Amino acid sequence: MYEYAIAWEWLAFAARWFHVITAIAWIGSSFYFIALDLGLVKRPHLPPGACGEEWQVHGGGFYHIQKYLVAPAQMPEHLTWFKYESYFTWISGFLMLCIVYYGGADLFLIDRHVLDISPSVAILISLGSLALGWVVYDLLCKSPLGRNTWGLMAVLYVVLVFMAWGYTQLFTGRAAFLHLGAFTATIMSANVFMIIIPNQKIVVADLIAGRVPDPKYGQVAKQRSLHNNYLTLPVIFFMLSNHYPLSFGTQFNWVIAALVFLMGVTIRHWFNTTHARKGRPTWTWIVTVILFILIMWLSTVPKLLTGETDAAAVAPAFQQFAGDPHFPAVKQLVLTRCSMCHAAEPVYEGIVRPPNGVMLENDAEIAAHAREIYIQAGRSHAMPPGNITDITPDERKLLVAWFESAVEGKKQ
Repeated sequence: MYEYAIAWEWLAFAARWFHVITAIAWIGSSFYFIALDLGLVKRPHLPPGACGEEWQVHGGGFYHIQKYLVAPAQMPEHLTWFKYESYFTWISGFLMLCIVYYGGADLFLIDRHVLDISPSVAILISLGSLALGWVVYDLLCKSPLGRNTWGLMAVLYVVLVFMAWGYTQLFTGRAAFLHLGAFTATIMSANVFMIIIPNQKIVVADLIAGRVPDPKYGQVAKQRSLHNNYLTLPVIFFMLSNHYPLSFGTQFNWVIAALVFLMGVTIRHWFNTTHARKGRPTWTWIVTVILFILIMWLSTVPKLLTGETDAAAVAPAFQQFAGDPHFPAVKQLVLTRCSMCHAAEPVYEGIVRPPNGVMLENDAEIAAHAREIYIQAGRSHAMPPGNITDITPDERKLLVAWFESAVEGKKQ
C-alpha cells in the first residue's frame, strides 16, 4: 500500500510536469504567432500574394518573415504544422485530472456539503460537462450569431460565467476552478483539432490540386484563433488557482471566476494593441488592477454581502477558555479536523506524508502555521479538502477570531 501511494504521487508529479512543458510550448507559440501576425507590415516590394512582412532579431541572427493569406505561387516541399503542442497540452491536462481528481474524488472532487454524490456520478458529470461545453460552443459559432464576432464573444462570456456558477454547485471550490480551466482548455484545443487544422489542410489540398481555396476556411479558423487568444490567460489563472485557496475557497468564487475572464480580455487587449503598433492602452492595466482589487475584496466574504458576523465580535464568546482565550479550543479543533493528514505519520488512507510537509500535532506546530490555518481553513474553505472532516462554519469563525485577535493583540 505504501509503495502504491508513493508511485501514484510520482505519477501525479510527472503528469503535472508534462502538462506544464506542453502548455509552455503551446502558449509560447500562440503568443508568438499572434504578436507576429499583428505586427506584419505591408510594403510595395512584397511578392504576389504576400500580405505583410516582419524583420526580427533573435539568437544572433536575422529573420525575414512573410505571410501569405492563401499560399505562395509555388507550395514549399515542407510545411511545419503547429498542432501537437495543443493536443498534448490537453492530453496531459486530462491525465492529471484523472490522476488527481478522479483517482482522489472523495478528497478533491466531491464536497458532500455542496452536493452529496458518489465518485462515479461526479466523474460522469465532469466528463459530460467537458464534452457538452464543446458542443454548445461549436453550435453557437456555427449559428447566425457566429457572424457577429463581438456579439458571439459576449454570449460565450455569459456561458462561461454560468459554468463558473454551475461548477461551484457541483464540486469542491478547488475542483470547480480546475474544471472551469479544463472546460475552457477543451474548447481551445478542440478549436485546433476540429476546426483550425482541418481547415488549413483543406486549403493546402486545394492549392496542391490547382484549385482556388474558399476563403471561408481561413475566416472561420481566424475567428476560433481569436477566441483562443482571449481565453489563454484565464486558463492559466485557473490552473494555478489550486495553490491559492482565497481564489476558489470562498463564497463568491464564481464571481471571482467571472472577473478573471474579464482580466484576461483587458490584458490581452493591451498586448494585441501594442503588437499591432496601435499604441499602448495603459487604461487596460488600470482596469485590470481594479478588477484584481475587487477579487481580493470578494475573497474575504465581506459581511456587507453575506450578513456574517465580524470576527472581532465573535472573539469575546471564547473568553471562557483558560489562559489564551482561543488557543485551547483552536488546538482541539486542529487536532480533531486536521492532524489525521498533517502528522508525522498520517492516518488518512492514501496519505503517506504530511501535505507540503506541514505537521499540526503540538502547540508549536499549530502556532507556527497560524497564518496558513487562518487562510486555508478560516477565511477560505480550501481545507479540509472537500470538507472531509466536517468542519463547521462556527469552527471556521473560531479560527478567524483566534488569528485576528492575536494579530491585534500584538499590535497593541
